[in-house]
Amino acid sequence: MFAVVRTGGKQYRVAADDQITVEKLDGEAGSQITLGDVLLVADGGELKDAAKIKVTAEIVAHNKGDKVIIFKKKRRHNYRRKNGHRQHQTVLKILSIA
Repeated sequence: MFAVVRTGGKQYRVAADDQITVEKLDGEAGSQITLGDVLLVADGGELKDAAKIKVTAEIVAHNKGDKVIIFKKKRRHNYRRKNGHRQHQTVLKILSIA
């Protein structure tokens, strides 16, 4: 059985005991959350009503993603700007789809 959930503007295909990395969610490590925006649920090729399904997950950790470098340059104008960014992320362990 798997489900497709939406969180942080992205969609993830999850099954029980999967670990996914999503954009930062509120909550402490070790606490349980419910992912409410379930788009699709399938069990052995058979689609189920996603409105009645809840996906329960546990917050494993909060961390930062890889650094993204932003570099802007205009040639022959002595214009260069360098900036970096690391996105905050949450690691989730999917407990159940019910």
